[in-house]
Amino acid sequence: MSKSTPLFAAQVPIFPRKVAGTFRRLKWVVMLVTLGVYYVTPWIRWDRGPNLPDQAVLVDLAGRRFYFFWIEIWPHEFYFVAGLLIMAGLGLFLFTSALGRVWCGYTCPQTVWTDLFIATERWIEGDRNARIRLWKGKWDARKWRLRLSKWVVWAFIGLATGGAWVFYFADAPTLARDLVTGTAHPVAYATMAVLTFTTVLLGGFAREQVCIYMCPWPRIQGAMMDEGTLTVGYRDWRGEPRGKKHENRTGDCIDCMACVNVCPMGIDIREGQQMACITCALCIDACDDVMDKIGKPRGLIDYLALSDRPPETLAERLAVNPIGTQATGDAVTTAAPGAPAPAPHAAPAPIVTRADIKGWAPQPVWKHILRPRTILYTIAWAGIGIALVVALFVRPDIDMTVAAVRNPTFVTLSDGTIRNAYDVRLRNKHGEDRAFHLSLASDDLLRIELEGRDDLTTIVPANETKLQRVYVSARPDDAAARAARTDLRFWVEDLVSAERAWGDTHFFGQGELR
Repeated sequence: MSKSTPLFAAQVPIFPRKVAGTFRRLKWVVMLVTLGVYYVTPWIRWDRGPNLPDQAVLVDLAGRRFYFFWIEIWPHEFYFVAGLLIMAGLGLFLFTSALGRVWCGYTCPQTVWTDLFIATERWIEGDRNARIRLWKGKWDARKWRLRLSKWVVWAFIGLATGGAWVFYFADAPTLARDLVTGTAHPVAYATMAVLTFTTVLLGGFAREQVCIYMCPWPRIQGAMMDEGTLTVGYRDWRGEPRGKKHENRTGDCIDCMACVNVCPMGIDIREGQQMACITCALCIDACDDVMDKIGKPRGLIDYLALSDRPPETLAERLAVNPIGTQATGDAVTTAAPGAPAPAPHAAPAPIVTRADIKGWAPQPVWKHILRPRTILYTIAWAGIGIALVVALFVRPDIDMTVAAVRNPTFVTLSDGTIRNAYDVRLRNKHGEDRAFHLSLASDDLLRIELEGRDDLTTIVPANETKLQRVYVSARPDDAAARAARTDLRFWVEDLVSAERAWGDTHFFGQGELR
């Protein structure tokens, strides 16, 4: 009876070694910037005038508004949020098709917080070897002290993460005071508790398991990448055969395992592209450091594309290096034209390197970046961005929507007048109260009146929406009273700025009964 293959592999602890280099420094910078933006943004003040929040970035659920510095998004303007989400998706497609999973390796929240948790772990427990010894050691007083210290720091990081998140939904200084004094809403405490727990769980314990099993992006990225995509890879044609076991070793790889020991995902990039690789490029830093020490050129592990490999088959090699060659296993030897092939047991010749293949060179970086796919993504991304900016600057400061009251469709007054009712929603986006004057336009003679008003002017408070009931009437002899439906347009005018807005609807007459 054969055993079934398990669908989930048990987690093997990974202890990444500390590494220094260009990409590690870049990751530190990205971490500081992203965490700084996340933790600091709720505390930035922005004066919007009286009766408006002075927090620069605020999701005001109670007031149904989203504030972003000078931009104010109302509920009916959700298309701005939808446009930003589409731009984020296209941006992810663009960077993935050009540079692989750079989002995963540098700016994904899971990666950023995991990096922070690993840095904290290394600071308390030591580097890779020390952490491995601690993991395998018995639970004595020292191990308990180090583990508890680490978990307490992790808890504070998780608490700060959850606290920063709730500050985006309320005035940060006021909420912080309420949280400390115990007077905040229970929802705030519950949200912080959940986010603290999930941050510690995912960033401190699950780590690479989130990227492999929970995140869908590793499975989607294959559709975004092709042979021209620049991603982290191993130049096996230069590094193989590796290690000291080969008497006639010509490869540059000395099998030191440095690339594996620094990988936060615990993979060996020399085995080729893998779903677990997040393209963080720390293996490049580790390998470059080793190459410097042994006097070899950098770039054994590097950002490269599959199309940047030298020709593989003998025919392809002959096409770029037209000299008589014969292959012996992995080696290539040179033979005079017409001469017999060397014996199979002959000593292997040096493998072909990039310098040996005349006329071949990898494509420049800009050719990998500027490809039809990336250009199309860029055009689509920029087009949506430009459309959103234009829509942001041309949107009016007043707005209205009209909804006919359909229960009943119309009423007949004692003198035979037909009357329709409408709910007109008026929006005043100005920072002060404004007087709005309503009127209507129609080919038929119709009369308009506002509920609770003696005239056709109503006051709409600053940065508010007002629902005004409006009645439209037609006398018995009017065409609109006898017709089933008559086109109608409401107009509203701001009496201060003279801005106007309109909304179309219909007037329903007795023809509805015929």
